[in-house]
Amino acid sequence: MDRTRVWPDFEDSYVLHDDGALLAIAKPVGVPSQAADPSLPDDVVTRLRAWLVARGQDPYLGVHQRLDRDTSGLLMMTRRRDVNPQVAAQFEGRSVEKTYLACVASWPEKGSVTLRDALEPDENGAMRVVHGKSKGAKVAVTHVKVRRREKGRVLLELVLETGRTHQARVQLAHARAPIAGDPIYGGPPAPRLLLHAHTLSLLHPTTKKRVTFSAPIPDDFELWMRHGDLKERIYDDERALERAIRRAVDRRFALGRSVGTSRATTAFRLINEEGDALPGLAVDVYGEHLVAQLYDGIWGDPARRERVLDKLHAIGADGIYLKLRPKQANTLVDTHREDVAPKMPVRGSPAPEELTVLEEGVSYRARLADGLSTGIFLDQRANRVSVRHMSAGLSVANLFSYTCAFTVAAVTGGAVRTVSVDASPLALERGRDAMKEAGLLDRGEHSFVAEDAFRWLAKAARKNETFDLVILDPPSYSTTRARRFVASSDYTELAIAALAILAPGGRLLACTNHRGINRTKFRRALGDATRQCGRAAKQIKDLPDPHDFPAPLGGEPHLKSLLLTLETRVEQGRPPKMKSKV
Repeated sequence: MDRTRVWPDFEDSYVLHDDGALLAIAKPVGVPSQAADPSLPDDVVTRLRAWLVARGQDPYLGVHQRLDRDTSGLLMMTRRRDVNPQVAAQFEGRSVEKTYLACVASWPEKGSVTLRDALEPDENGAMRVVHGKSKGAKVAVTHVKVRRREKGRVLLELVLETGRTHQARVQLAHARAPIAGDPIYGGPPAPRLLLHAHTLSLLHPTTKKRVTFSAPIPDDFELWMRHGDLKERIYDDERALERAIRRAVDRRFALGRSVGTSRATTAFRLINEEGDALPGLAVDVYGEHLVAQLYDGIWGDPARRERVLDKLHAIGADGIYLKLRPKQANTLVDTHREDVAPKMPVRGSPAPEELTVLEEGVSYRARLADGLSTGIFLDQRANRVSVRHMSAGLSVANLFSYTCAFTVAAVTGGAVRTVSVDASPLALERGRDAMKEAGLLDRGEHSFVAEDAFRWLAKAARKNETFDLVILDPPSYSTTRARRFVASSDYTELAIAALAILAPGGRLLACTNHRGINRTKFRRALGDATRQCGRAAKQIKDLPDPHDFPAPLGGEPHLKSLLLTLETRVEQGRPPKMKSKV
Protein backbone atom coordinates (compact mmCIF):
# COMPACT_ATOMS: atom_id res chain seq x y z
CA MET A 1 0.00 0.00 0.00
CA ASP A 2 1.42 3.34 -1.07
CA ARG A 3 0.59 5.56 1.90
CA THR A 4 1.56 8.76 0.12
CA ARG A 5 -1.06 7.92 -2.50
CA VAL A 6 -3.74 6.93 0.00
CA TRP A 7 -2.96 9.95 2.19
CA PRO A 8 -1.41 12.58 -0.13
CA ASP A 9 -0.03 15.77 1.39
CA PHE A 10 -2.41 17.82 -0.70
CA GLU A 11 -4.54 17.52 -3.84
CA ASP A 12 -3.92 19.85 -6.78
CA SER A 13 -7.66 20.30 -7.18
CA TYR A 14 -7.91 21.98 -3.76
CA VAL A 15 -5.97 25.03 -5.01
CA LEU A 16 -8.41 27.69 -6.23
CA HIS A 17 -6.06 30.64 -6.78
CA ASP A 18 -2.32 31.29 -6.52
CA ASP A 19 -0.77 34.52 -7.82
CA GLY A 20 2.41 34.41 -5.76
CA ALA A 21 1.03 36.83 -3.18
CA LEU A 22 -2.31 35.26 -2.22
CA LEU A 23 -3.19 31.58 -2.15
CA ALA A 24 -6.82 30.45 -1.91
CA ILE A 25 -7.70 26.80 -1.30
CA ALA A 26 -10.83 24.72 -0.74
CA LYS A 27 -10.21 22.98 2.58
CA PRO A 28 -11.80 19.52 2.66
CA VAL A 29 -14.09 18.53 5.50
CA GLY A 30 -12.33 16.57 8.26
CA VAL A 31 -8.99 18.36 7.86
CA PRO A 32 -8.05 20.75 10.70
CA SER A 33 -6.72 24.24 10.12
CA GLN A 34 -4.10 23.80 12.83
CA ALA A 35 -2.46 20.73 14.33
CA ALA A 36 -4.02 19.45 17.54
CA ASP A 37 -1.04 17.13 18.06
CA PRO A 38 2.28 18.68 16.96
CA SER A 39 3.98 15.28 16.92
CA LEU A 40 1.48 13.93 14.36
CA PRO A 41 0.52 17.01 12.34
CA ASP A 42 -2.40 16.58 9.97
CA ASP A 43 -3.44 20.20 9.59
CA VAL A 44 -3.98 21.81 6.22
CA VAL A 45 -1.07 24.27 6.60
CA THR A 46 1.52 21.55 7.33
CA ARG A 47 0.20 19.41 4.51
CA LEU A 48 0.16 22.33 2.08
CA ARG A 49 3.74 23.29 2.96
CA ALA A 50 4.89 19.72 2.29
CA TRP A 51 3.06 19.86 -1.04
CA LEU A 52 4.85 23.10 -1.95
CA VAL A 53 8.28 21.71 -0.99
CA ALA A 54 7.66 18.62 -3.14
CA ARG A 55 7.17 20.99 -6.07
CA GLY A 56 10.32 22.95 -5.34
CA GLN A 57 8.42 26.04 -4.19
CA ASP A 58 8.89 28.33 -1.20
CA PRO A 59 6.85 26.74 1.62
CA TYR A 60 6.20 30.03 3.41
CA LEU A 61 2.51 30.60 4.22
CA GLY A 62 1.01 33.44 6.21
CA VAL A 63 -2.09 32.26 8.04
CA HIS A 64 -4.82 34.79 8.84
CA GLN A 65 -7.93 32.65 9.41
CA ARG A 66 -8.98 29.16 10.36
CA LEU A 67 -11.93 26.84 9.91
CA ASP A 68 -13.17 24.08 12.21
CA ARG A 69 -12.03 20.58 11.29
CA ASP A 70 -15.50 19.62 10.07
CA THR A 71 -16.18 22.86 8.17
CA SER A 72 -15.22 22.79 4.52
CA GLY A 73 -14.47 25.66 2.22
CA LEU A 74 -12.37 28.65 1.44
CA LEU A 75 -9.11 29.42 3.22
CA MET A 76 -6.90 32.30 2.06
CA MET A 77 -3.20 32.59 2.93
CA THR A 78 -0.33 34.83 1.93
CA ARG A 79 2.70 33.56 0.03
CA ARG A 80 4.98 36.54 0.84
CA ARG A 81 5.95 38.05 4.17
CA ASP A 82 5.85 41.63 2.84
CA VAL A 83 2.09 41.47 2.13
CA ASN A 84 1.20 40.10 5.59
CA PRO A 85 0.68 43.46 7.36
CA GLN A 86 -1.83 44.69 4.76
CA VAL A 87 -3.84 41.46 4.83
CA ALA A 88 -3.70 41.20 8.63
CA ALA A 89 -4.99 44.76 8.96
CA GLN A 90 -8.03 43.89 6.85
CA PHE A 91 -8.87 40.85 8.95
CA GLU A 92 -8.37 42.75 12.20
CA GLY A 93 -10.36 45.72 10.91
CA ARG A 94 -13.24 43.45 9.79
CA SER A 95 -13.11 44.70 6.20
CA VAL A 96 -12.76 41.14 4.89
CA GLU A 97 -16.18 39.88 3.79
CA LYS A 98 -16.84 36.20 4.51
CA THR A 99 -19.91 34.29 3.36
CA TYR A 100 -20.83 30.82 4.59
CA LEU A 101 -23.52 28.35 3.60
CA ALA A 102 -25.35 26.14 6.07
CA CYS A 103 -28.16 23.59 5.86
CA VAL A 104 -30.83 23.51 8.56
CA ALA A 105 -34.03 21.50 9.00
CA SER A 106 -36.22 24.61 9.17
CA TRP A 107 -36.05 28.41 9.28
CA PRO A 108 -39.19 30.47 9.96
CA GLU A 109 -37.89 33.83 8.77
CA LYS A 110 -38.50 34.95 5.19
CA GLY A 111 -36.31 38.05 4.99
CA SER A 112 -32.81 38.80 6.19
CA VAL A 113 -32.14 38.52 9.92
CA THR A 114 -29.20 39.64 12.03
CA LEU A 115 -28.22 37.46 14.97
CA ARG A 116 -26.42 39.37 17.70
CA ASP A 117 -25.44 37.31 20.74
CA ALA A 118 -22.91 37.23 23.56
CA LEU A 119 -20.90 34.00 23.51
CA GLU A 120 -18.71 32.30 26.09
CA PRO A 121 -17.41 28.75 26.56
CA ASP A 122 -19.12 26.36 28.97
CA GLU A 123 -17.32 23.99 31.35
CA ASN A 124 -16.76 21.49 28.52
CA GLY A 125 -15.30 24.03 26.10
CA ALA A 126 -18.37 24.27 23.83
CA MET A 127 -19.64 27.79 23.14
CA ARG A 128 -22.98 29.03 24.43
CA VAL A 129 -25.13 32.14 24.27
CA VAL A 130 -25.26 34.03 27.57
CA HIS A 131 -27.64 36.76 28.65
CA GLY A 132 -26.78 39.89 30.56
CA LYS A 133 -23.26 40.91 31.40
CA SER A 134 -20.61 38.22 31.59
CA LYS A 135 -16.92 38.94 32.08
CA GLY A 136 -15.72 36.39 29.51
CA ALA A 137 -18.46 36.89 26.90
CA LYS A 138 -17.77 38.26 23.42
CA VAL A 139 -20.32 39.66 21.00
CA ALA A 140 -20.98 37.67 17.80
CA VAL A 141 -22.83 39.13 14.83
CA THR A 142 -24.12 37.00 11.94
CA HIS A 143 -26.37 38.15 9.10
CA VAL A 144 -28.68 35.40 7.84
CA LYS A 145 -30.82 35.08 4.74
CA VAL A 146 -32.57 32.19 3.02
CA ARG A 147 -30.92 31.03 -0.16
CA ARG A 148 -33.19 28.06 -0.93
CA ARG A 149 -35.99 25.93 0.51
CA GLU A 150 -36.81 22.36 -0.48
CA LYS A 151 -39.10 19.85 1.25
CA GLY A 152 -38.90 21.85 4.47
CA ARG A 153 -35.12 21.87 4.48
CA VAL A 154 -33.37 25.23 4.14
CA LEU A 155 -30.05 26.41 2.72
CA LEU A 156 -28.93 29.56 4.54
CA GLU A 157 -26.41 32.16 3.51
CA LEU A 158 -24.45 33.59 6.44
CA VAL A 159 -22.31 36.70 6.53
CA LEU A 160 -20.08 36.67 9.58
CA GLU A 161 -19.36 40.17 10.79
CA THR A 162 -17.30 38.85 13.70
CA GLY A 163 -15.09 35.77 13.94
CA ARG A 164 -15.88 33.99 17.19
CA THR A 165 -15.27 30.30 17.86
CA HIS A 166 -18.16 28.19 16.50
CA GLN A 167 -20.03 31.45 15.89
CA ALA A 168 -22.44 30.32 13.18
CA ARG A 169 -23.00 26.93 14.80
CA VAL A 170 -23.91 28.15 18.26
CA GLN A 171 -25.96 31.13 17.08
CA LEU A 172 -28.10 29.04 14.73
CA ALA A 173 -28.56 26.40 17.43
CA HIS A 174 -29.66 29.14 19.83
CA ALA A 175 -32.14 30.29 17.17
CA ARG A 176 -33.55 26.71 17.20
CA ALA A 177 -32.07 25.87 13.82
CA PRO A 178 -28.88 23.88 14.50
CA ILE A 179 -26.80 23.09 11.44
CA ALA A 180 -27.37 19.63 9.96
CA GLY A 181 -24.73 17.13 11.04
CA ASP A 182 -23.54 19.20 14.02
CA PRO A 183 -22.58 16.75 16.79
CA ILE A 184 -21.94 19.45 19.39
CA TYR A 185 -24.98 21.69 19.04
CA GLY A 186 -27.65 19.11 18.24
CA GLY A 187 -28.02 19.28 14.47
CA PRO A 188 -30.31 16.90 12.55
CA PRO A 189 -28.74 13.80 10.93
CA ALA A 190 -26.46 14.42 7.95
CA PRO A 191 -23.37 12.70 6.52
CA ARG A 192 -21.17 15.58 7.74
CA LEU A 193 -21.40 19.05 9.27
CA LEU A 194 -23.15 20.99 6.50
CA LEU A 195 -21.29 24.25 7.01
CA HIS A 196 -19.17 25.61 4.17
CA ALA A 197 -17.00 28.72 3.84
CA HIS A 198 -18.23 29.81 0.42
CA THR A 199 -16.67 33.18 -0.46
CA LEU A 200 -14.09 35.63 0.84
CA SER A 201 -13.53 39.17 -0.42
CA LEU A 202 -10.72 41.63 0.39
CA LEU A 203 -8.43 44.25 -1.15
CA HIS A 204 -5.54 42.60 -2.95
CA PRO A 205 -2.32 43.71 -1.19
CA THR A 206 -0.48 44.44 -4.46
CA THR A 207 -3.17 45.63 -6.90
CA LYS A 208 -5.28 47.39 -4.23
CA LYS A 209 -8.38 46.14 -6.03
CA ARG A 210 -11.09 44.11 -4.31
CA VAL A 211 -10.91 40.42 -5.18
CA THR A 212 -13.36 37.67 -4.34
CA PHE A 213 -12.52 33.99 -4.02
CA SER A 214 -15.15 31.26 -4.03
CA ALA A 215 -15.08 27.57 -3.03
CA PRO A 216 -17.55 25.38 -4.93
CA ILE A 217 -20.52 24.09 -2.93
CA PRO A 218 -19.94 20.42 -2.01
CA ASP A 219 -22.31 17.86 -3.55
CA ASP A 220 -23.32 16.78 -0.04
CA PHE A 221 -25.32 19.99 0.36
CA GLU A 222 -27.43 19.36 -2.75
CA LEU A 223 -27.96 15.71 -1.82
CA TRP A 224 -29.13 16.57 1.70
CA MET A 225 -31.43 19.33 0.48
CA ARG A 226 -33.15 16.88 -1.89
CA HIS A 227 -33.21 13.71 0.20
CA GLY A 228 -32.17 14.46 3.77
CA ASP A 229 -29.90 11.96 5.49
CA LEU A 230 -29.45 8.89 3.27
CA LYS A 231 -28.49 6.53 6.14
CA GLU A 232 -27.98 3.05 4.63
CA ARG A 233 -29.15 4.30 1.22
CA ILE A 234 -25.70 5.87 0.91
CA TYR A 235 -24.50 2.45 -0.32
CA ASP A 236 -26.77 2.76 -3.35
CA ASP A 237 -25.40 6.15 -4.45
CA GLU A 238 -21.88 5.67 -5.82
CA ARG A 239 -20.83 9.33 -5.61
CA ALA A 240 -22.14 9.74 -2.05
CA LEU A 241 -20.41 6.50 -1.04
CA GLU A 242 -17.11 7.62 -2.56
CA ARG A 243 -17.30 10.98 -0.75
CA ALA A 244 -18.05 9.35 2.60
CA ILE A 245 -15.12 6.93 2.24
CA ARG A 246 -12.80 9.77 1.19
CA ARG A 247 -13.84 11.85 4.21
CA ALA A 248 -13.10 8.95 6.54
CA VAL A 249 -9.70 8.37 4.95
CA ASP A 250 -8.78 12.07 5.19
CA ARG A 251 -9.66 12.10 8.89
CA ARG A 252 -7.02 9.39 9.51
CA PHE A 253 -4.20 11.27 7.76
CA ALA A 254 -2.05 11.56 10.92
CA LEU A 255 -2.28 7.82 11.55
CA GLY A 256 -1.87 6.83 7.91
CA ARG A 257 1.27 8.92 7.48
CA SER A 258 2.81 8.14 10.90
CA VAL A 259 5.02 5.35 9.47
CA GLY A 260 8.66 6.35 9.78
CA THR A 261 8.11 8.41 12.93
CA SER A 262 8.63 7.45 16.58
CA ARG A 263 4.84 7.12 16.86
CA ALA A 264 4.41 4.82 13.87
CA THR A 265 0.96 3.24 13.89
CA THR A 266 -0.06 0.71 11.25
CA ALA A 267 -3.27 -0.65 12.80
CA PHE A 268 -6.27 1.64 13.32
CA ARG A 269 -9.95 2.16 12.49
CA LEU A 270 -10.46 3.66 9.03
CA ILE A 271 -14.28 3.74 8.95
CA ASN A 272 -16.41 3.61 12.08
CA GLU A 273 -20.01 2.96 11.13
CA GLU A 274 -22.44 5.85 11.84
CA GLY A 275 -19.58 7.96 13.20
CA ASP A 276 -18.36 8.21 9.59
CA ALA A 277 -21.89 8.28 8.08
CA LEU A 278 -21.52 4.68 6.89
CA PRO A 279 -23.94 2.64 9.05
CA GLY A 280 -23.27 -1.05 9.46
CA LEU A 281 -19.73 -0.78 8.08
CA ALA A 282 -16.47 -0.83 10.03
CA VAL A 283 -13.11 -0.96 8.27
CA ASP A 284 -9.72 -1.40 9.93
CA VAL A 285 -6.20 -0.95 8.63
CA TYR A 286 -3.72 -3.72 9.47
CA GLY A 287 -0.39 -2.92 7.89
CA GLU A 288 -0.93 -3.07 4.13
CA HIS A 289 -4.37 -4.69 4.36
CA LEU A 290 -7.93 -3.77 5.28
CA VAL A 291 -10.47 -5.74 7.28
CA ALA A 292 -14.08 -4.87 6.39
CA GLN A 293 -16.74 -5.75 8.95
CA LEU A 294 -20.35 -5.78 7.75
CA TYR A 295 -22.96 -5.73 10.50
CA ASP A 296 -26.14 -7.70 9.90
CA GLY A 297 -29.26 -5.85 8.81
CA ILE A 298 -28.54 -3.86 5.65
CA TRP A 299 -26.52 -6.19 3.45
CA GLY A 300 -29.22 -8.35 1.93
CA ASP A 301 -28.49 -7.03 -1.55
CA PRO A 302 -25.29 -8.72 -2.83
CA ALA A 303 -24.73 -5.85 -5.28
CA ARG A 304 -24.55 -3.41 -2.38
CA ARG A 305 -21.87 -5.49 -0.67
CA GLU A 306 -19.80 -5.86 -3.83
CA ARG A 307 -20.07 -2.12 -4.53
CA VAL A 308 -18.66 -1.33 -1.10
CA LEU A 309 -15.81 -3.81 -1.44
CA ASP A 310 -14.90 -2.36 -4.85
CA LYS A 311 -14.79 1.18 -3.44
CA LEU A 312 -12.66 0.03 -0.51
CA HIS A 313 -10.26 -1.79 -2.82
CA ALA A 314 -9.86 1.40 -4.84
CA ILE A 315 -8.32 3.05 -1.76
CA GLY A 316 -5.09 1.22 -2.51
CA ALA A 317 -4.62 -1.52 0.13
CA ASP A 318 -2.89 -4.77 -0.86
CA GLY A 319 -5.92 -6.85 0.08
CA ILE A 320 -9.26 -6.84 1.92
CA TYR A 321 -10.53 -9.43 4.40
CA LEU A 322 -14.25 -9.72 5.14
CA LYS A 323 -16.03 -10.34 8.44
CA LEU A 324 -19.83 -10.71 8.47
CA ARG A 325 -21.01 -9.87 11.95
CA PRO A 326 -24.47 -10.89 13.19
CA LYS A 327 -26.46 -8.56 15.45
CA GLN A 328 -25.61 -10.71 18.47
CA ALA A 329 -22.09 -12.03 17.80
CA ASN A 330 -22.02 -13.61 21.28
CA THR A 331 -24.65 -16.13 20.11
CA LEU A 332 -22.46 -17.35 17.25
CA VAL A 333 -20.99 -20.70 18.24
CA ASP A 334 -18.38 -20.99 15.49
CA THR A 335 -16.76 -17.64 14.67
CA HIS A 336 -14.40 -19.32 12.19
CA ARG A 337 -17.08 -20.37 9.70
CA GLU A 338 -16.09 -19.68 6.10
CA ASP A 339 -19.44 -17.96 5.38
CA VAL A 340 -18.85 -15.60 8.31
CA ALA A 341 -15.11 -14.96 8.08
CA PRO A 342 -13.51 -16.21 4.83
CA LYS A 343 -9.89 -17.25 5.26
CA MET A 344 -8.83 -15.70 1.98
CA PRO A 345 -9.11 -12.01 1.13
CA VAL A 346 -12.14 -11.04 -0.94
CA ARG A 347 -10.03 -8.52 -2.83
CA GLY A 348 -6.30 -8.43 -3.51
CA SER A 349 -3.52 -10.59 -2.09
CA PRO A 350 -3.34 -12.37 1.31
CA ALA A 351 -1.46 -11.11 4.35
CA PRO A 352 1.05 -13.26 6.29
CA GLU A 353 -0.66 -15.75 8.62
CA GLU A 354 0.66 -13.78 11.60
CA LEU A 355 1.11 -10.09 10.99
CA THR A 356 3.16 -7.63 13.03
CA VAL A 357 1.52 -4.22 13.41
CA LEU A 358 2.61 -1.08 15.23
CA GLU A 359 0.90 1.16 17.75
CA GLU A 360 2.85 4.28 18.65
CA GLY A 361 6.04 2.38 17.76
CA VAL A 362 5.22 -0.75 19.82
CA SER A 363 4.83 -4.09 18.02
CA TYR A 364 1.73 -6.28 18.38
CA ARG A 365 0.53 -9.37 16.53
CA ALA A 366 -2.62 -9.90 14.50
CA ARG A 367 -4.16 -12.66 12.39
CA LEU A 368 -6.52 -11.46 9.69
CA ALA A 369 -7.74 -14.90 8.58
CA ASP A 370 -8.45 -16.33 12.04
CA GLY A 371 -12.23 -15.99 12.34
CA LEU A 372 -14.07 -12.85 13.41
CA SER A 373 -11.33 -11.70 15.79
CA THR A 374 -7.86 -10.61 14.74
CA GLY A 375 -6.12 -10.93 18.11
CA ILE A 376 -6.08 -7.24 19.04
CA PHE A 377 -8.84 -4.73 19.78
CA LEU A 378 -7.93 -1.51 17.99
CA ASP A 379 -10.29 0.71 20.00
CA GLN A 380 -7.98 0.18 23.02
CA ARG A 381 -4.95 1.80 21.37
CA ALA A 382 -5.10 5.01 23.45
CA ASN A 383 -5.61 3.00 26.64
CA ARG A 384 -2.63 0.78 25.84
CA VAL A 385 -0.53 3.91 25.39
CA SER A 386 -1.76 5.18 28.78
CA VAL A 387 -0.91 1.85 30.42
CA ARG A 388 2.57 1.94 28.89
CA HIS A 389 3.17 5.42 30.28
CA MET A 390 1.96 4.60 33.81
CA SER A 391 3.47 1.12 34.33
CA ALA A 392 7.12 1.80 35.21
CA GLY A 393 8.05 -0.24 38.30
CA LEU A 394 4.47 -1.47 38.86
CA SER A 395 2.80 -4.82 39.38
CA VAL A 396 -0.07 -5.29 36.92
CA ALA A 397 -3.02 -7.69 36.77
CA ASN A 398 -4.56 -7.91 33.29
CA LEU A 399 -8.00 -9.54 33.47
CA PHE A 400 -9.78 -10.85 30.35
CA SER A 401 -6.36 -10.43 28.78
CA TYR A 402 -7.11 -12.30 25.53
CA THR A 403 -3.76 -12.24 23.62
CA CYS A 404 -2.16 -10.00 26.28
CA ALA A 405 -1.87 -6.74 24.35
CA PHE A 406 -2.29 -4.71 27.57
CA THR A 407 0.43 -6.84 29.16
CA VAL A 408 2.79 -6.09 26.27
CA ALA A 409 2.10 -2.38 26.77
CA ALA A 410 2.70 -2.61 30.53
CA VAL A 411 5.99 -4.53 30.26
CA THR A 412 7.19 -2.24 27.47
CA GLY A 413 6.52 0.63 29.85
CA GLY A 414 8.56 -0.97 32.65
CA ALA A 415 6.14 -3.13 34.67
CA VAL A 416 8.18 -5.49 36.87
CA ARG A 417 5.44 -8.05 37.54
CA THR A 418 2.38 -9.00 35.51
CA VAL A 419 -0.34 -11.64 35.68
CA SER A 420 -2.44 -12.17 32.54
CA VAL A 421 -5.73 -13.98 33.14
CA ASP A 422 -8.06 -15.32 30.45
CA ALA A 423 -10.39 -18.29 30.05
CA SER A 424 -8.73 -19.21 26.72
CA PRO A 425 -5.41 -21.11 26.99
CA LEU A 426 -4.87 -20.62 23.24
CA ALA A 427 -5.16 -16.83 23.48
CA LEU A 428 -2.75 -16.77 26.41
CA GLU A 429 -0.27 -18.94 24.51
CA ARG A 430 -0.35 -16.50 21.64
CA GLY A 431 0.29 -13.67 24.10
CA ARG A 432 3.19 -15.49 25.72
CA ASP A 433 4.74 -16.23 22.32
CA ALA A 434 4.46 -12.59 21.29
CA MET A 435 6.12 -11.42 24.49
CA LYS A 436 8.88 -14.00 24.16
CA GLU A 437 9.63 -13.00 20.57
CA ALA A 438 9.74 -9.32 21.63
CA GLY A 439 12.19 -10.13 24.45
CA LEU A 440 9.73 -9.03 27.14
CA LEU A 441 9.54 -12.22 29.21
CA ASP A 442 13.00 -11.56 30.68
CA ARG A 443 11.94 -8.13 31.96
CA GLY A 444 10.64 -9.06 35.39
CA GLU A 445 8.19 -11.72 36.60
CA HIS A 446 5.32 -12.54 34.24
CA SER A 447 2.73 -15.31 34.52
CA PHE A 448 -0.21 -16.44 32.40
CA VAL A 449 -3.27 -18.00 34.04
CA ALA A 450 -5.98 -19.81 32.06
CA GLU A 451 -8.92 -19.41 34.43
CA ASP A 452 -12.24 -17.66 34.90
CA ALA A 453 -11.47 -14.08 36.02
CA PHE A 454 -13.86 -14.16 39.00
CA ARG A 455 -12.33 -17.37 40.34
CA TRP A 456 -8.82 -16.03 39.96
CA LEU A 457 -9.77 -12.77 41.70
CA ALA A 458 -11.26 -14.69 44.63
CA LYS A 459 -8.10 -16.81 44.99
CA ALA A 460 -5.83 -13.76 44.78
CA ALA A 461 -7.87 -11.98 47.48
CA ARG A 462 -7.68 -14.98 49.80
CA LYS A 463 -3.87 -14.96 49.36
CA ASN A 464 -3.82 -11.22 50.13
CA GLU A 465 -2.17 -10.51 46.77
CA THR A 466 -2.19 -6.88 45.68
CA PHE A 467 -1.36 -5.06 42.45
CA ASP A 468 -0.58 -1.45 41.62
CA LEU A 469 -2.64 -1.53 38.42
CA VAL A 470 -5.59 -3.77 37.56
CA ILE A 471 -6.99 -3.78 34.02
CA LEU A 472 -10.59 -4.81 33.36
CA ASP A 473 -11.66 -5.15 29.73
CA PRO A 474 -14.36 -7.83 29.79
CA PRO A 475 -16.54 -8.77 26.84
CA SER A 476 -20.11 -7.50 26.99
CA TYR A 477 -21.27 -11.10 27.30
CA SER A 478 -19.28 -14.22 28.14
CA THR A 479 -19.87 -17.74 29.39
CA THR A 480 -17.28 -19.97 31.03
CA ARG A 481 -17.58 -23.23 32.97
CA ALA A 482 -17.65 -21.15 36.14
CA ARG A 483 -20.32 -18.57 35.30
CA ARG A 484 -22.07 -16.33 32.81
CA PHE A 485 -21.12 -12.64 32.71
CA VAL A 486 -23.28 -9.80 31.39
CA ALA A 487 -21.62 -6.39 31.62
CA SER A 488 -24.85 -4.44 32.06
CA SER A 489 -25.76 -6.30 35.26
CA ASP A 490 -22.49 -7.77 36.57
CA TYR A 491 -19.88 -5.02 36.19
CA THR A 492 -20.24 -3.68 39.72
CA GLU A 493 -19.60 -7.15 41.14
CA LEU A 494 -16.54 -7.50 38.91
CA ALA A 495 -15.20 -4.11 39.99
CA ILE A 496 -15.64 -5.01 43.68
CA ALA A 497 -13.62 -8.19 43.17
CA ALA A 498 -10.91 -6.24 41.34
CA LEU A 499 -10.74 -3.54 44.02
CA ALA A 500 -10.10 -6.27 46.60
CA ILE A 501 -6.64 -6.87 45.09
CA LEU A 502 -5.79 -3.23 44.33
CA ALA A 503 -3.06 -1.75 46.51
CA PRO A 504 -3.60 1.56 48.36
CA GLY A 505 -3.01 4.36 45.85
CA GLY A 506 -3.39 1.84 43.03
CA ARG A 507 -5.25 2.34 39.78
CA LEU A 508 -8.08 0.42 38.18
CA LEU A 509 -8.51 0.79 34.41
CA ALA A 510 -12.09 -0.24 33.74
CA CYS A 511 -13.50 -0.51 30.22
CA THR A 512 -16.71 -1.66 28.60
CA ASN A 513 -17.90 -1.71 25.00
CA HIS A 514 -21.47 -2.68 25.92
CA ARG A 515 -23.62 -0.34 23.84
CA GLY A 516 -26.36 -0.38 26.48
CA ILE A 517 -24.06 1.13 29.14
CA ASN A 518 -23.62 4.89 28.86
CA ARG A 519 -20.94 6.92 30.61
CA THR A 520 -23.23 7.93 33.48
CA LYS A 521 -24.26 4.36 34.19
CA PHE A 522 -20.66 3.18 33.99
CA ARG A 523 -19.42 5.82 36.42
CA ARG A 524 -22.25 4.88 38.77
CA ALA A 525 -21.22 1.22 38.62
CA LEU A 526 -17.62 2.10 39.60
CA GLY A 527 -18.82 4.45 42.35
CA ASP A 528 -21.15 1.79 43.76
CA ALA A 529 -18.28 -0.72 43.74
CA THR A 530 -15.99 1.51 45.81
CA ARG A 531 -18.71 2.20 48.38
CA GLN A 532 -19.80 -1.43 48.68
CA CYS A 533 -16.28 -2.74 49.22
CA GLY A 534 -15.24 0.03 51.63
CA ARG A 535 -12.48 1.52 49.47
CA ALA A 536 -12.00 5.27 49.05
CA ALA A 537 -11.59 6.57 45.51
CA LYS A 538 -9.34 9.58 45.15
CA GLN A 539 -10.45 10.09 41.55
CA ILE A 540 -12.62 8.48 38.88
CA LYS A 541 -11.65 9.96 35.53
CA ASP A 542 -13.07 9.49 32.05
CA LEU A 543 -10.35 8.61 29.56
CA PRO A 544 -10.42 10.28 26.12
CA ASP A 545 -12.17 8.60 23.22
CA PRO A 546 -9.98 7.25 20.40
CA HIS A 547 -10.33 9.81 17.60
CA ASP A 548 -10.45 7.15 14.90
CA PHE A 549 -13.63 5.76 16.51
CA PRO A 550 -15.96 8.78 16.19
CA ALA A 551 -19.35 8.46 17.86
CA PRO A 552 -22.60 8.59 15.88
CA LEU A 553 -24.32 11.97 15.74
CA GLY A 554 -25.90 12.65 19.12
CA GLY A 555 -24.53 9.41 20.61
CA GLU A 556 -21.64 8.14 22.67
CA PRO A 557 -18.69 6.00 21.55
CA HIS A 558 -19.28 2.31 22.18
CA LEU A 559 -16.08 2.08 24.28
CA LYS A 560 -16.25 3.71 27.71
CA SER A 561 -13.04 3.84 29.78
CA LEU A 562 -12.55 5.01 33.36
CA LEU A 563 -9.39 5.29 35.44
CA LEU A 564 -10.10 4.90 39.15
CA THR A 565 -7.34 5.87 41.59
CA LEU A 566 -7.57 4.78 45.24
CA GLU A 567 -6.57 6.91 48.18
CA THR A 568 -3.14 6.05 49.53
CA ARG A 569 -4.32 5.45 53.09
CA VAL A 570 -4.75 1.82 54.18
CA GLU A 571 -8.41 0.87 54.61
CA GLN A 572 -9.59 -0.88 57.75
CA GLY A 573 -10.57 -4.51 57.22
CA ARG A 574 -11.09 -6.42 54.01
CA PRO A 575 -13.87 -5.83 51.48
CA PRO A 576 -16.97 -8.01 51.94
CA LYS A 577 -17.09 -11.27 50.03
CA MET A 578 -19.48 -11.36 47.08
CA LYS A 579 -21.68 -14.32 46.31
CA SER A 580 -20.56 -16.16 43.21
CA LYS A 581 -23.08 -16.74 40.40
CA VAL A 582 -21.44 -20.01 39.41
